[in-house]
Amino acid sequence: MKDFSSLKNSDHYPVMLNEILEICKPQIGGDFIDCTYGSGGYSNAILSFPKTKVVAIDRDLQTKKYADKTKKFYKNRFSFHSRKFSDLKKIIGSKKKFDFIIFDLGISSMQIFNLDRGFSFNSKSKVDMRMGLNSISAHEVINNFSLKTLNDIFKHFGEERESFNIAKNIIKEREKGPITSTPNLIKIIKRSKKKDLKKKINMSTKTFQAIRIFVNNELSELIEGLINAAELIKIGGKLIVISFHSIEDKIVKFFFSNYSKNKSKVSRYYPDPPEDKTLFENYKNKIIIPTQKEISINNASRSAKLRFVTRSESDFFYPKEFKKKFKHLIDLENRYV
Repeated sequence: MKDFSSLKNSDHYPVMLNEILEICKPQIGGDFIDCTYGSGGYSNAILSFPKTKVVAIDRDLQTKKYADKTKKFYKNRFSFHSRKFSDLKKIIGSKKKFDFIIFDLGISSMQIFNLDRGFSFNSKSKVDMRMGLNSISAHEVINNFSLKTLNDIFKHFGEERESFNIAKNIIKEREKGPITSTPNLIKIIKRSKKKDLKKKINMSTKTFQAIRIFVNNELSELIEGLINAAELIKIGGKLIVISFHSIEDKIVKFFFSNYSKNKSKVSRYYPDPPEDKTLFENYKNKIIIPTQKEISINNASRSAKLRFVTRSESDFFYPKEFKKKFKHLIDLENRYV
């Protein structure tokens, strides 16, 4: 295996890179889609093997400067598109099929460390949290949305137990004037929560996560992206997803499990699901997590979970049940003032 240790000095260290390369075996070659290009960690590692080709996408417009460097180096084997997951099929079309499609979900290090973008607790700037190609910012959400909607966002997207108190205090605070900065929002959150000395995570983590998910329609985009990916993978190709929180993982697990040949039956007396209602081979439901060595190098990887599944020979069909299962989350992401 090649040595990719130099990537730890890049703006966004690719999580579980060695594990992904072990799954994909790019030394054999193949056509790849990197759905979260970032600073190019996965794409550049894959392209370092000469028989590979990569199509990369990323909604963050600031990633294009990294993609331009990759394009200069690999030329005809790499292309990049500043688009969202939901645009995957529009970018590719329906005829071209791929061996591997990779999603690395969540927020990147370069987004967090750019304090002007308002993702970090250390930011002094306006609350923003836009990943790119957005219709709304965190500032607009905090200063305009109703008590009920704020409560629902914090509760369902952040799994925040004290969601109502936080929402209520945001409403009270903005009656005095707009909530303009990240430190101001953090003060409100801390004032709204009971202190739990046993918890190691920042008290604002769940609320920030919830706002970010809402602002970027992250769950709707993930659902659409997974559906598009399932249509674009070759028979025997693999769909690989790295998630960082329980809601994302729940969505990925349901999609892989519910459309696999070994889908759990309501009863053992029920017949096996028909072939035309499956998309994947038997799903083993095994989660791969980072090694302690990787966590020591890149602490941000500590909550990562990797799942992958293999495309079956069955014809693609639109998985309506998948969207129905998470309709409440999709509807909430589409709710406005």
